[in-house]
Amino acid sequence: MDGYKTLYGILETALKEAGGECAMLLGQELSITLSESSLTSKSSYFGGLEDCCFIMGINSTESYEGRFYLVFTLRDAIVMSSILLGIPPERIKQKQLLSIIEKDDIDAFAEIGNMVNGALNTSFLATLPNKVGLKLLPPKKYTPKTDELSPEEPLPDGDYLQFRSKLELPGLEMEHLDVLIPKDLANLFDPQSAVEEAAGDKKKSAECDTQSLDEEGSEADSAIPSGVKSIVVLEDDADLRRQIVELLAFTGFQIAEGTLNADLKELFAGRNVKLAVIGSQNADDSVLAVCIKVHAMRQDSPPPIIMIAERWTRIAALKALKYGASDIIIKPFDAEEVVSKVRRYCKIEQV
Repeated sequence: MDGYKTLYGILETALKEAGGECAMLLGQELSITLSESSLTSKSSYFGGLEDCCFIMGINSTESYEGRFYLVFTLRDAIVMSSILLGIPPERIKQKQLLSIIEKDDIDAFAEIGNMVNGALNTSFLATLPNKVGLKLLPPKKYTPKTDELSPEEPLPDGDYLQFRSKLELPGLEMEHLDVLIPKDLANLFDPQSAVEEAAGDKKKSAECDTQSLDEEGSEADSAIPSGVKSIVVLEDDADLRRQIVELLAFTGFQIAEGTLNADLKELFAGRNVKLAVIGSQNADDSVLAVCIKVHAMRQDSPPPIIMIAERWTRIAALKALKYGASDIIIKPFDAEEVVSKVRRYCKIEQV
């Protein structure tokens, strides 16, 4: 399929990364390789399905609002969820052959979806900083010739860009992962200026390209840290946020504080942010997304990020460090530990 090269690149990078993260989660080698793209419609796509599938919606928010979808075959979902649950290989093959899916499988498979969504968030934000936020929805099963198609189910009517990836697990027969993106949303992610050129409007396209470069240059200039030395503190719990702010008073830096949904552009404006502290109850994907956004605010020279949460899993800790966090702390935190790490990351000598 011609066009959408930027979107293809975003997905290619994200899915490759997702394969590596899922492999780490499963304890087995797994690759997800984007191989082809095409234009399809809902009726055409589902009209050609013969086997059951799992569909996971992803809400895109902020500058680009919409929803796109991950579609796994049921057999692939069974294999990955069963490995995650520690089911013996022979039983996995039996479940795959007979398409046996249980509640534990669905819960485990949702964790696989979280890994893919996290990789997508990272890749989209790297290309479209501060313009995209992705939230994964629970998986739903679709059975061809049994479940009826409606205007909104299993996904809305319309034209979609279909990006197909090959799934590979050593010793197991795997199929593919499809990413279905509504054409209107795809055009927001990756505007097709080539259409204007094909219509003979090359001059206008060139002007748009020049303007885009100018804007990118301006954004790059604005990304250079300048202004008063500051620390950004993000925490929804007002009491805990105040406790952290008071703890950081020794730095002498200006403290910019807000909730996890705060406007980061406003908090970073006019400040040379030397450190960001992100506090939360759970270290889930929504908080990791905040870490990604903070990291993206200063892509050339991102500030150190300390994440503080009460509930950490091994996977969440690994993802936090991968997505830009410099350190993690478990609540309830020790004040001396926080001060020590702040001194180190802000390069403040102890008097």
